[in-house]
Amino acid sequence: MADTDAVRESELRIATPHRELLDQVLDKWSLSVLNELCQRPCRFNELRRAIPGVTQKSLTATLRRLERNGVVQRRVISTRPVAVEYGITALGKTLRGPIDALVAWADEQLPNIERARVAFDEDEQ
Repeated sequence: MADTDAVRESELRIATPHRELLDQVLDKWSLSVLNELCQRPCRFNELRRAIPGVTQKSLTATLRRLERNGVVQRRVISTRPVAVEYGITALGKTLRGPIDALVAWADEQLPNIERARVAFDEDEQ
């Protein structure tokens, strides 16, 4: 019975709210947006130019998700025409450490992952 309890305690459990949040802040475009906004606030078209391949629709949806989660803030600038600038929030800045840790892990493990991929692909043939 104690062995079963130990296994349960070591299981990685990701509850639905956590999974949804991670899906939203670690999706295909969010990391690129966060990377750009960590450097400086940007207007929409600056972000589009800085992130190759992102469509207007995808960028809009990504910014809205990040804003809804409190990670990005949208600021209307009173110019003619009116402009909108996006910036990272204090909460968004707290993502830097965990993301850097994931990137460091990926750098360290990439040779092992590449070997696993090659082995998998050879077995599939």
